[in-house]
Amino acid sequence: MESGLEHILTNSYKAGMISYIKSHPEDFDELIKLALADKQKYSWRAAWLLWSCMEKNDARILPYVKGFIDALESRKDNQLRELLMILERMELSEEYEGRLFDVCVNVWKEIGKKPSIRHKAFTHIVKIGKKYSDLTNEIIFLAQPNYTTSLSGGVKRCVNKMVESLKQNRMKEISK
Repeated sequence: MESGLEHILTNSYKAGMISYIKSHPEDFDELIKLALADKQKYSWRAAWLLWSCMEKNDARILPYVKGFIDALESRKDNQLRELLMILERMELSEEYEGRLFDVCVNVWKEIGKKPSIRHKAFTHIVKIGKKYSDLTNEIIFLAQPNYTTSLSGGVKRCVNKMVESLKQNRMKEISK
């Protein structure tokens, strides 16, 4: 049987979904669990709504960070993108950053995936790379044409800007 939250996810527009979560904070935990689940028709919508309702580094999501990272490897593209967006708003420990980096590199290397998903994965890769400059050369390698040819022009430009920013950060670090 469909829960109240599940019904809202499939029968409301975004404003109605957000209003529901605000007026039913007791369902926030169910929203997280649905976002993590592989329950199609609900899970990607739950992840999409969660991203819209969460705070930056939301304490309610912190206990589930490992689960979000683990779920990335087995979720369909629409849900995968939303999970990456949720993780983008979280501050991660070194342990989780390492795992997320590895998963995002695997997503990035799947050149058949939608450019928007690969872009989100690359954003995480660069964000982590800025913290750990010894990853710079690996990230530059990942931006070679064999990985970027299938991207749209806009995503390619974003990737190039991120790589240039990473290079500049590395140069500043070296000159210190």
